[in-house]
Amino acid sequence: MKPGLRIYLIASTPSLASQMEIRLQSKGCQVFTLEGFCNLIGFAYNDPPDLFILDISAGDEATFSIIRELKRDSYFSVVPIIGLMSESMARGFDWTETPLDDFIFLPVSYPELFTRIDLSVQRIRRVFDNNALTRLPGNTSIQHAVERVIGKPMAICHVDINHFKPYNDVYGFSHGDEVLRMLARIIFNSVKESGGGFTGHIGGDDFVFIVPIERAEQVSQEIIRNFTSIIADLFGEQEKTCGYYIGYNRRGQKEQIPLLGLAIGIVHGNNPNIRHYGKVAEVAAELKAFAKKSESSCYVVDKRTRPERTAKVEE
Repeated sequence: MKPGLRIYLIASTPSLASQMEIRLQSKGCQVFTLEGFCNLIGFAYNDPPDLFILDISAGDEATFSIIRELKRDSYFSVVPIIGLMSESMARGFDWTETPLDDFIFLPVSYPELFTRIDLSVQRIRRVFDNNALTRLPGNTSIQHAVERVIGKPMAICHVDINHFKPYNDVYGFSHGDEVLRMLARIIFNSVKESGGGFTGHIGGDDFVFIVPIERAEQVSQEIIRNFTSIIADLFGEQEKTCGYYIGYNRRGQKEQIPLLGLAIGIVHGNNPNIRHYGKVAEVAAELKAFAKKSESSCYVVDKRTRPERTAKVEE
């Protein structure tokens, strides 16, 4: 079993929860034990796990409903759920209505549990193309999502971090990875709270989200506001006051590097000039390049049949 797996555990009794927690920790797992299902989704959104182990032996519909909700979510659909159940329960179980990734009979056989955890994680990684760092859907899923909305009143929004490479060079890749994870969470939560949509990670500092056209600017503004607020904590008071930090260019010379910001290009899927995925990417790249000319985070809307519109969000 791969050490370091973050597991959310719900067991039917405190003694079972305690025993499972000890055994899983002995394999190097980080185990977070919850007392019940009522707060599961809230905890998962705030601090996503690598795997759920959920005791469903009570067989109540509310529990099954939470599992369905997790699997309908684009983010959590790729997080394996292993159910704990009795052998008799499994005989008549509706696997379509309650989409578990695997199951273990009670009482728990720990060698079998460890094997099933390994298999569940490997299976998900083979099937889905989600980004390993942010867990968001990757390029194949993004292409399919974009192709589904071409010709429809949906906005395909590409997000890029300004000055990300020099930040990586100065502060290190671990800090850069944390920025990517934070931005992924900000975009995902902003899209979800606006009424839902699609969020994907192309790779590096490039992200995509898809929402109805009438919500695109509002969501972009929310993403920029939240990113600006959180990113300020990554810099010292002097850097924040000056608006830059000192780094080195490729010639080894010192230079002033602006703080991190965002450039968002908003492409309308129902634009008659947009007929395929490649064109969306091309137009989005043009819009982001235009947005990057701004000194602050901003988004650019392209309607093709109308003049481009640029909006800077006050920080």
